[in-house]
Amino acid sequence: MSAAVLEPGLAALAVSAVASLLAGLVDAIVGGGGLVLLPALFATFPQAPPATLFGTNKSASVWGTSFAAAQYLKRVSLPWDQVLPAVACAGVGALAGAWMVTLVDGSALRKVLPLILGAVLVYTVLRKDLGTAHAPRHEARQARRIAALIGLLVGWYDGFFGPGTGSFFIFALVRLLGWDFLHASAGAKLMNVATNLAALALFAAKGHVVWALGLTMAVANVAGSLIGARLALRHGAGFVRGVFIAVVSLLIVRTAWDAWLR
Repeated sequence: MSAAVLEPGLAALAVSAVASLLAGLVDAIVGGGGLVLLPALFATFPQAPPATLFGTNKSASVWGTSFAAAQYLKRVSLPWDQVLPAVACAGVGALAGAWMVTLVDGSALRKVLPLILGAVLVYTVLRKDLGTAHAPRHEARQARRIAALIGLLVGWYDGFFGPGTGSFFIFALVRLLGWDFLHASAGAKLMNVATNLAALALFAAKGHVVWALGLTMAVANVAGSLIGARLALRHGAGFVRGVFIAVVSLLIVRTAWDAWLR
């Protein structure tokens, strides 16, 4: 049944591809690509099971995130002793969150999420120097533990709920580790690859991925990701900070509408 309702004509395929390209562009800079792609999929395929749309979205976005990560790593040097444990913990956290969402109701988190995002936005705007300079503030062992905890907690959130995961990764790396927005975006991409793969494995195992549509969107998502990563690398941490503020603002509007007004 899932495949039947996700057999797009040319118009639906074009809408999905354009939305996926734009999502890849935004996601490559600061995360939040789901803000673009998921509403487009729900509008284009209103009869499709939500799980199938989520799974098919992951089958496209994981490719864009991976290509964006590769672009960042050509230009940004990361502390691998901190990043790799965080990536592993992000994958474990995402699996735990995906499992937990099958057991408990996440509606309370939906209602409080706009407030959390609002606090992140206010803090970022008031701290004008936040993330503009790369100044790690912890010694290696402590930084490794903090990075692993970030991966575990935000990874769990991605598996359990999801909106704004990339932005939460970036904010946590900037605020807790003292990274600038460019390094934080590079690290967030790697952790996001892990959470996307974990979620995709779960959706695929349950038959909630339409691979033909996902492949088409993946090509567009990769193209958008390459554009977004190059823009971020060309214009630096200040540009990424500005896009971060814009995307978090839109996430607040979207999540508040879903939680309180719909």
